[in-house]
Amino acid sequence: MRELNKDFVVDIIVVGSGVAGLYFAINMADFGQVLVITKKERTESNTNYAQGGIAAVLSSNDSFESHINDTMICGDGLCNKRVVEKVVRKAPDCISNLVEMGARFNRKEDGSFDLGIEGGHSKRRIVHANDLTGREIEHVLLKTCLEHPSITILENRVAINLFVKNNRCLGCYVLNKKTGEIQNFVSKLTVLATGGIGKVFLHSTNPDVATGDGIAMAYRAGATIMDMEFTQFHPTTLYHPLADSFLISESLRGEGAILTDSKRSRFMMDYHPMMELAPRDIVAQAIDNELKKSGESHVLLDISMKNPKFIRNRFPEIYDKCLSYNIDITQEAIPVVPAAHYCCGGIKATIKGITNVRNLLAIGEVSCTALHGANRLASNSIIEALVCGFYASQECKRILERGIPIKPFPIWEAGEAVNSDEMIVVTHNLDEIRRLMWNYVGIMRSNKRLLRARDRIELLIKEIDQYYWDFIINADLVEIRNLALIAKIIIYSAMLRKETRGIHYSLDYPRKNVIAKHTILNRNLLETI
Repeated sequence: MRELNKDFVVDIIVVGSGVAGLYFAINMADFGQVLVITKKERTESNTNYAQGGIAAVLSSNDSFESHINDTMICGDGLCNKRVVEKVVRKAPDCISNLVEMGARFNRKEDGSFDLGIEGGHSKRRIVHANDLTGREIEHVLLKTCLEHPSITILENRVAINLFVKNNRCLGCYVLNKKTGEIQNFVSKLTVLATGGIGKVFLHSTNPDVATGDGIAMAYRAGATIMDMEFTQFHPTTLYHPLADSFLISESLRGEGAILTDSKRSRFMMDYHPMMELAPRDIVAQAIDNELKKSGESHVLLDISMKNPKFIRNRFPEIYDKCLSYNIDITQEAIPVVPAAHYCCGGIKATIKGITNVRNLLAIGEVSCTALHGANRLASNSIIEALVCGFYASQECKRILERGIPIKPFPIWEAGEAVNSDEMIVVTHNLDEIRRLMWNYVGIMRSNKRLLRARDRIELLIKEIDQYYWDFIINADLVEIRNLALIAKIIIYSAMLRKETRGIHYSLDYPRKNVIAKHTILNRNLLETI
């Protein structure tokens, strides 16, 4: 048996280094020691890849009521209006806070924000830094964290499991990827900010770290999981054999880009009166339907009618990326296909991050506050992470003021070394999970497809538990175990929803039910289904 490190004791552990985790840490740092752990480099997160921007009411031509209404319409009956109102009304303060930290957003000559518009929005309210908004925010938040003496960021640390006793989280087991050691990270409070689940699908806009770790750990620890059938597929990612599902921001369509088939015929007017600016679920379903009808591999997104200088200045990353594949977007259309983008479900949590497990909080994409309902309104994700990160920090301060004792827990029992040949099988299983989810649990679903997916995922989970989990743990085994569980939760959640709503489209139940209900799962319920 390997020797394990001694306990790592801290006031607060934050798992994840995206906008939610970092903003929480900054707002919490003056009150206690905050340890942020991230399983790769600290900049590797969904935040860093966000191109579009942040939705907030910052213009006299806009209103809180309009933003709230747009969010509720897009959410298709499942938004919590009180959460929507709180997030929308707090959003401008968070934008101001980012600016004070040094965030540089695009502005007009008069100094006001150069606001964009995206699908589902009735007004221009998207604050952006060209098409690198996420990277700008991540840079500013990281710089602020690194300058604060109470915040420590540890890279290449993989959270394996939470340790929960009597429904109280005492911390988590963490794998050091460089040394192979497993440490007990003991804390008064544990905050999950691990982001999304995009890599459970074959095609995704998410980075490789988006393997649903936080949701899987929380589920195993007894947390309630909600609305996991609602995976948002971004309508437009670059279609190229050498491109890894590079996202083509919705803001292109906001600035006038049009969608056409291979014969250069527009088709969105057949699906929605807002055409290219329809909500994401409508656009993704329209593209998917067009591809099924034509048998083509992709559709075309064309912004070449705009001034070339405007295109290069407004979308520098997209322009450079496409040009690297010999696609000049100032002169020609971009081949695009939909890809998994955002998880509207997650760990059931309040706007303050509170879950049903004591001393365990969840914020950002890993959580489900019912802000997004059945479909997230474009650019509402980063603002949710900021607002919930702030409110969670205030809640944690109140909890710590009441006093919480530190309680150690048993060390991790290490297993035997894994044969390198077996790791090849792990890779095959990972590929199989992602393909079955794409083929059977994608944009268009049916009872038959879901049953096939359920039967296969049960076998894969059995294989993972039986053959791999008793070996010495490495990062790949942690991720495939989590992805398999996430796939199972999504499949069962989709089977429970006997209707079409938002981004969940069922060929067997094409209409909505009269009463909109949330899908709730936990260990006991899933075991009885």
